[in-house]
Amino acid sequence: MNTKLKGDIAEQATILKALQNGWGVLRPVGDRLSYDLVFDIQGRLVKIQIKSAWKNKTGNYVVDNRRTKTNRRVMKRDVYQESDFDFAVVYIEELNLFYVFPVNVFIKYGSEIHMVESQKRQRKPTSVQFRDAWNIILEWATQKVISV
Repeated sequence: MNTKLKGDIAEQATILKALQNGWGVLRPVGDRLSYDLVFDIQGRLVKIQIKSAWKNKTGNYVVDNRRTKTNRRVMKRDVYQESDFDFAVVYIEELNLFYVFPVNVFIKYGSEIHMVESQKRQRKPTSVQFRDAWNIILEWATQKVISV
């Protein structure tokens, strides 16, 4: 399965989860924007970047937290900016599991984020607090915005 297909599966799984939460889902035209979807939660629009995780040699799930641009000859990686999206949703297809990271947390990692789903490990990484953390999107979206 190529990375584009894995990304499509992650996107569709995320759409289904958002709809199950009762949220509206908007999909941008094309893939030139820095986000993949927009959730409409009680009238507030939330930009979402979707990533698909893979299993590494140690059994951890890993996601690259950089932007990848390719053409026929060159693959270029670049860091995301805090203004690019509001949340990153990482999908682990094998487990049908999501990690939901606020953008400021997602971009602070070096180049990869490791998610440990093995019960053998005694100490979990800090990413565990974002496991299925859909509530943080809802809380962010329903904050009262005060106009000045």
